[in-house]
Amino acid sequence: MSSNSFAYNEQSGGGEATELGQEATSTISPSGAFGLFSSDMKKNEDLKQMLESNKDSAKLDAMKRIVGMIAKGKNASELFPAVVKNVASKNIEIKKLVYVYLVRYAEEQQDLALLSISTFQRALKDPNQLIRASALRVLSSIRVPIIVPIMMLAIKEASADLSPYVRKNAAHAIQKLYSLDPEQKEMLIEIIEKLLKDKSTLVAGSVVMAFEEVCPDRIDLIHKNYRKLCNLLVDVEEWGQVVIIHMLTRYARTQFVSPWKEVVMAVAQLYWHIAPKSEAGIISKSLVRLLRSNREVQYIVLQNIATMSIQRKGMFEPYLKSFYVRSTDPTMIKILKLEILTNLANEANISTLLREFQTYVKSQDKQFAAATIQTIGRCATSITEVSDTCLNGLVCLLSNRDEIVVAESVVVIKKLLQMQPIQHGEIIKHMAKLLDSITVPVARASILWLIGENCERVPKIAPDVLRKTAKSFTSEDDLVKLQILNLGAKLYLTNSKQTKLLTQYILNLGKYDQNYDIRDRTRFIRQLIVPNEKSGALSKYAKKIFLAQKPAPVLESPFKDRDHFQLGTLSHTLNTKAAGYLELSNWPEVAPDPSVRNVEVIELAKEWTPAGKAKKENPDEKFYSESEEEEDSSESSSDSESASGSESGEDEEEDHSGDSGEDSGESGSESEAGKGRAAKHAKARGKGDSKDVDKEKENSKTSESSSGESSSIEESSSDSESESESESESESRKITKEKEKKAKQDRNPLTKDVSLLDLDDFNPVSSPVVLPTPALSPSLIADLEGLNLSATSSVISVSTPVFVPGKTHVLLHRMSGKGLAAHYFFPRQPCIFGDQMVSVQITLNNTTDQKIENIHIGGKKLPMGMQMHVFNPIESLEPAGSITVSVGIDFCDSTQTASFQLCTKDDCFSVNIQPPIGELLLPVAMSEKDFKKEQGMLSGMNETSTTIIAAPQNFASSVILQKVVNVANVGVVPSGQDNVHRFAAKTVHSGSLMLVTVELKEGSTAQLIINTEKTVIGSVLLRELKPVLSQG
Repeated sequence: MSSNSFAYNEQSGGGEATELGQEATSTISPSGAFGLFSSDMKKNEDLKQMLESNKDSAKLDAMKRIVGMIAKGKNASELFPAVVKNVASKNIEIKKLVYVYLVRYAEEQQDLALLSISTFQRALKDPNQLIRASALRVLSSIRVPIIVPIMMLAIKEASADLSPYVRKNAAHAIQKLYSLDPEQKEMLIEIIEKLLKDKSTLVAGSVVMAFEEVCPDRIDLIHKNYRKLCNLLVDVEEWGQVVIIHMLTRYARTQFVSPWKEVVMAVAQLYWHIAPKSEAGIISKSLVRLLRSNREVQYIVLQNIATMSIQRKGMFEPYLKSFYVRSTDPTMIKILKLEILTNLANEANISTLLREFQTYVKSQDKQFAAATIQTIGRCATSITEVSDTCLNGLVCLLSNRDEIVVAESVVVIKKLLQMQPIQHGEIIKHMAKLLDSITVPVARASILWLIGENCERVPKIAPDVLRKTAKSFTSEDDLVKLQILNLGAKLYLTNSKQTKLLTQYILNLGKYDQNYDIRDRTRFIRQLIVPNEKSGALSKYAKKIFLAQKPAPVLESPFKDRDHFQLGTLSHTLNTKAAGYLELSNWPEVAPDPSVRNVEVIELAKEWTPAGKAKKENPDEKFYSESEEEEDSSESSSDSESASGSESGEDEEEDHSGDSGEDSGESGSESEAGKGRAAKHAKARGKGDSKDVDKEKENSKTSESSSGESSSIEESSSDSESESESESESESRKITKEKEKKAKQDRNPLTKDVSLLDLDDFNPVSSPVVLPTPALSPSLIADLEGLNLSATSSVISVSTPVFVPGKTHVLLHRMSGKGLAAHYFFPRQPCIFGDQMVSVQITLNNTTDQKIENIHIGGKKLPMGMQMHVFNPIESLEPAGSITVSVGIDFCDSTQTASFQLCTKDDCFSVNIQPPIGELLLPVAMSEKDFKKEQGMLSGMNETSTTIIAAPQNFASSVILQKVVNVANVGVVPSGQDNVHRFAAKTVHSGSLMLVTVELKEGSTAQLIINTEKTVIGSVLLRELKPVLSQG
């Protein structure tokens, strides 16, 4: 291909581009036949011919090249007539590319686009969701007011589409239609209100953007969707997250007062006092975020951070710069930030902090500057590596023009020199010279004390200092006078020859001073250092008393001992016990009896049992007709579908009873007289119990455990293939009654940990794992009193595994583990360590002839969000011994590897566990009716399928069952068709349904269909099942 895009030919006036379909610019001919802006008539002729070809391959190739031109920024608008002719192409790939082109140029070529509007309308009914969405995008890109009614109708239909991708594009089209015709606002608001209720994360961001564009003042539309949007926010794409956060921020500013500062502080102190050290760090980010609040909130938060940072520096070290002082901060905030910076100082960051402190010293706020000098002194004492640097810096400050800075520096230097006086004689001499210029009493007193303590090291300077201060004694501050008296006493004891008369002169001045403290000190010193007849025995020890080695001062944080007060309380703020403060008790050495928190559910169950109130009625008479019961099951199944994130039927019932007063256990036809009808039905049911008592006794033999219960339900559901739906419901009702009666008779300890909502009365199919739930409030009990205890409902719950493969995986080879070998396998049982964890059993073998001690799991390197519950350390494993332990891993519905260290007393070995995709599932028991309903809701983008080719013998029912359950932990769904096999499961972490269908076709082919919201997991499972089902 020529490197030049243009071909120049003076004779023809223009040349054709060397590459077919490439744009060319014609040149100006000498005769001027072509103008400067005339186009080449032959440009893109080859593409037009290819688009008019009868071969789909040529059309597809042309469309790819045209889209490529658009991607490079080249103009392809002249091809619009040729492209729009192919909008009705039956080839799906061509149609997709045509719509991509039309979306780009429909607004520019509106007249031509209008000619194909009927085609776009037909495409809105296309089975392919991408075509439906693309047609809507093209339709909304035609900016012609005449088609507004058509656009409105299309948006309404698309907003109810099964595919979330189409609904997302409907939200985008709302904004375009509103900009074209603002008078349609009210009708568009209705559609927005409908789409705001959508639970798909794909739709959330787009509909909120439409809300912001069309009706941002209609806050009332957000009220009912506020919590849902908050929950979806984590999973929405980045663009949608930004839009939703902006909207929620506006909403919060109109709906909440002082947003959550008190709550954040309360949660922070809870974590500090109760949480393990490893978890306490999560509060640091929230507290730092509160520093953007007003100064009152900052003051309280900084006080709590100052207390925390003393014990756990690591919590706030990543946010060091957040505590830098700003010029606009009030003094109280500045000093608290200084306190925190001092607590966080270490060898790594001290150089940065000292540079920051140098700036603070120059502040016009004198109190803050003085506090900074004290901070430098504390850093010098806590970090010995910078002691000399800090001391030299403070000495430099002695020449500062600001007297307060000099005075504070003197005081801090005095404390530092007290710790190591021998090394700094020159500094003491320098400070003695400053005595003439310094007037601040504290600083003068500090210099005099320092010279007095080191008078033997500066024998020439000390007497001269005493001489100068004797002249100004009467005008000095009381604090300075006391230090002059002390200096005179020390010099009298060490150098009485030079200072005896001078000291006596000072003592005489002090004898008649106006302050009685000065007079008392004078008399005391005179009797102690000048012996006479009245002197006591202490005069012998005068030198030891005055010149004793003084302990070095300890520069501590004023917040050091505040942690015994509860954070966030008034007592902690004031550092003194306030009235009404309740002290935190110490941790008990032995944990109290945990059974006090158990809820006794048996007695409550008795109160609900309506059997004792039963009236004498015809036992054959039913309260509900068969049609009503069918409505009941269908409505309850729809309830279960609408309850997001529910793990089982119990969760669904709890949600509905708390939110709307409706329950999946009640009849869907319940109206205003619902309570009376429910009570009447309960009485009729009590009478009906006697009729089925024989059958209940027979069934009770096979329902001793939860696994037995689920298996009996599976049998009844499989038998229902040849029976009517009403007979299936009747059988289910008998099982329900049997469980209710068993709950009254068998009072085993397990029932004590089960809340009322977990009773079998409400759910005939229960999960094998029983989870404790909190005690019920009176209002919730009142809501539950109207429940229909015997009504059946369509329930989707976890069942026992159909098959547990015995395949094990090598975790640690005996050669790599120095004799310790480890294998793991997946038992396909609910994990005892957590609902969202996958149970993994690890078998450890000692292949050496020596005992292996302290086998445990060491460091863990887990991807973000993944969690792992380890086994308890094994003290020792005998030679040739073997032991099996259980761990729980939350893989977050992904096949990411869990990496950790398997350690012994002497070694640590890095090992990995990567789960097969089929082990991230839990089998689910459900009816064929529920399966079809859920499958209908999971169509479109949530469905993946493939064709399988295999020998006819491989498509036998038993063979398909064995192959599928060997790959994935799924439950078998009863099927009324011999050629359709259905399997159901849910993901362990999120509880999303995974529906697998194997539909046998004519010949030796079958279609494998997987429906799930987790499309990635569904695609991986499809790839694993296809070769297994295809092979012989």
